[in-house]
Amino acid sequence: MRIALLEDDQDQAKLLEVWLYDAGHQPYVYHAGAQMVGALNKESFDVIMLDWEVPDMSGFEVLQWVRENLDWSCPVLFITQRDQEEDVVKALEAGADDYMSKPINRAEMLARINSVHRRNNPPDENETVLEISPYVIDLKKRNITCKGIEVELTQKEYELGLFILRNVGKVLSRGYLLERVWGKNPDINTRTVDTHVSRLRRKLAFNKENGWKLTSVYQHGYRLEPDVD
Repeated sequence: MRIALLEDDQDQAKLLEVWLYDAGHQPYVYHAGAQMVGALNKESFDVIMLDWEVPDMSGFEVLQWVRENLDWSCPVLFITQRDQEEDVVKALEAGADDYMSKPINRAEMLARINSVHRRNNPPDENETVLEISPYVIDLKKRNITCKGIEVELTQKEYELGLFILRNVGKVLSRGYLLERVWGKNPDINTRTVDTHVSRLRRKLAFNKENGWKLTSVYQHGYRLEPDVD
């Protein structure tokens, strides 16, 4: 998972970064609240982890900004020294998905990360076909049809199209798409994402006639949304 971590203590941040990386996640560490908000304006993440007391903008203020400006499906986990009941309640009522008090245990932290992510992204193990009119995605045959006609796509175009169609209405950053579709490949850059998105927009005919538009979000990425008057 792509995880944004807000932690101003350098040693603690490094420890958590190592734990996350060793567990197969891709951590992005920020040491100040405003720095993280700046990143969240441009990038997309699977989980957000917040310390409360950090410079210039508290973790709680970051949480409030996240819930006012980002999709609620992105889970937020607090990891902080503050362990008073009123702090826990305040964070949960403001939209945090879970709360851990320091010192924390590695195994418990990783379990809670997986738990909040599953809770917000429940899998459908029986799903074989995804329908988003006029598109039908056959997950077994790995193809996409538009108005009953199969669209000729490369393997990567199919994977990118499936991911975008699964995330209607969400802003998806180029970096996020790069990692989720291409994996951690240092030879691939964000220009590759732009090229594939351009081809996909044309091939899948995201237009008013089909009721969808794949828009570019300035300094961030792309969003698939209904094209209605």
